[in-house]
Amino acid sequence: IYQATGSPVALAKAKAALAWLGTLPGLNTGACPSVDYQWPFGHRGHLKTIETASNYIKAALLLYKATGTRSYLTSALAQYAQVRRYFLEPSGLYTAYLIDNGTSCQRLPGRYFASVNGNMIWAGQRLAKVTGKLVYLREAVSTAKAVQARLSDGAGVFADLQADNDIAGPLAEAMYALARSDHQAFAARWLLANASAAGADVNAAGEYGRFFDGPAPAVLATAWQTNGGIAVMQAAAGLDPSGRPAGPQFWARAAFVPDRRALTGPSLTIAFAGRAIAIMGDIGARCCIAGHARILVDGVPTANQAGIWQNMSSPARRQPDQVLFAWRWPRTGHHVITILPGQYDPEEGGSYFAMTGYLLVH
Repeated sequence: IYQATGSPVALAKAKAALAWLGTLPGLNTGACPSVDYQWPFGHRGHLKTIETASNYIKAALLLYKATGTRSYLTSALAQYAQVRRYFLEPSGLYTAYLIDNGTSCQRLPGRYFASVNGNMIWAGQRLAKVTGKLVYLREAVSTAKAVQARLSDGAGVFADLQADNDIAGPLAEAMYALARSDHQAFAARWLLANASAAGADVNAAGEYGRFFDGPAPAVLATAWQTNGGIAVMQAAAGLDPSGRPAGPQFWARAAFVPDRRALTGPSLTIAFAGRAIAIMGDIGARCCIAGHARILVDGVPTANQAGIWQNMSSPARRQPDQVLFAWRWPRTGHHVITILPGQYDPEEGGSYFAMTGYLLVH
């Protein structure tokens, strides 16, 4: 609010909110106390998440910009270093979860939230500017290129496989900062390609789907799902105000194939000939957290191992007729989607997958 209005009240509240985080007991405990628990003393599953630190870094850097107070920059640098130590993977991407049982800290690999990878790209880009150290920009570019290379579908469009608890807005913001301020052409291409896909299909209310390459929401659209499309369209408009979707109403030609099945054995396969598929079902079918599945696309595991975390519903309610998974290819071909049981972990629970059918574009 302060950035938009210059309100001293808003700035005072922001400063107080960041200071308050340091007063909460039980967050900086466990086997790796430099990383805060999501809940004091590890309640609710011993979970530590990059969401906490990456948002702290962003807040501290914005307060440093607003006030010039050096301690904000110092705190941001310390948090940035511990995030890279505990959450960065060899792929250049940041996984979201760390389980600290008080004796050891173990990463849950391959949970690539758009939000936190966007936050860390933005943080590296901003740290390079305020410190003059280009290593931070190189780290930001490395993660952004990993997003482009590893988290895209067969048509090269970002596939947000994380559940209904991720937002893609920070990723669009980070890519825009790289494209506009640091003249990174790949980031501009990423934004334009994703805006072209997201803008191709919106519902009557103008809402975008969580999957940029998927169909528009048919029944219920949460803020968690739609914010990414809004952000990527705004960013792309800043780069190319006259741009238009390359394939408008792409999903209007889709046919729905009723196929009510659940994962009860070692695997479930969907074989088809087509150019795009959107698997449909209920988010929060067994509300509202535990139950996920893994995905293979033509025999290859998705880089984002979140797969389909079907039972995570942010509004804590069952959401019918939702897109569980969407994927597109440049041209029509024979493809196989394989659903495998999810492996138990304290955050996502055990295995669950159930679908009502799928939309298919030939």
